[in-house]
Amino acid sequence: MKSRREFLKDAATGAVLLSTSAAAEKLALAAPMAKSKVVVARDASLDGSGAQPDEQKVLNLLDKAMAAYTGREKPVAAWKSVIPASILAGKTIGLKVNGLGGRGISTHAALTLAVAERLQQAGVKPGNIVVWDRNARDLEACGMTIATDASRVRCYGNDVAGYEDQEAAWGSARIRLAKILTRECAMVINLPILKDHQLAGVTFSMKNMYGVVDKPFLLHATGCNPGVADLNCIAEIREKVWFTVGDAISSVYDGGPGFHPERLWYPNALVVGEDRVAIDHTAWGMIEKQRAAAGVPTLEAAGRKPVYIATAADAAHGLGTCDPARIRLVEV
Repeated sequence: MKSRREFLKDAATGAVLLSTSAAAEKLALAAPMAKSKVVVARDASLDGSGAQPDEQKVLNLLDKAMAAYTGREKPVAAWKSVIPASILAGKTIGLKVNGLGGRGISTHAALTLAVAERLQQAGVKPGNIVVWDRNARDLEACGMTIATDASRVRCYGNDVAGYEDQEAAWGSARIRLAKILTRECAMVINLPILKDHQLAGVTFSMKNMYGVVDKPFLLHATGCNPGVADLNCIAEIREKVWFTVGDAISSVYDGGPGFHPERLWYPNALVVGEDRVAIDHTAWGMIEKQRAAAGVPTLEAAGRKPVYIATAADAAHGLGTCDPARIRLVEV
């Protein structure tokens, strides 16, 4: 699938050009022949490598995923093709990790540091990168160290920066957003961890946004549907959080979102793309395949089918596609 920028360049006629990312998404999704590209890159040598896998291997895997997604072999060129030059030139990029599951099942620091390294090589100043999650506990679970010094890559949570006073709303979602999202970041790269979820069935790209609001528990009713989809339609999330480097190095295929070592497995993969719905649909398939291998019932049979994925793809939400015919899955 062409990047949003490439698609808009081709689609523009005369002086008419859609300028916002939300409008661009709608245009891209409206194209009848467009397919959403999702890359699943694997490295079997990462298998069972512990809480923090080898940093060089993870960096190499990230490079392989980005090359497959962008068609550019050189890492810096790959990142520059994804991130607008206006952001690279001096704006802040957030790296939204997920440490809710604790040290055993959180976004790996090796991945976060690899992304931060490539961003700096692409021209982003260290102080213009902020690694964040809900609080210090979650960030430490990811293997990160709290840092607020603007001369280096920063790392702190919503417990430090706080939330907006006014609620943001879309559908059932009426919450206060983290100031890190609203006031600091021009763009956020989503770094979720792949997990089963006791209510939603699957937690990955879209549900990782529960970590950017003050009261995520308000969005958990009826299997987090339509909570997940509605939340991702809020403008600040929809327009700023549009690129995912999903951590599927290790995962829990049942009993999530907490850490259950008896249900731990190692996909040894990264899942990369721009279509958050297609990414979550792909993640669902990965979990179902492992559940079948382990002799565990399907999520639907367990009463936890992730129906919010289809809701996010419907005409009202328009966040992406869950139609396999419209997903270009690339496995490397």
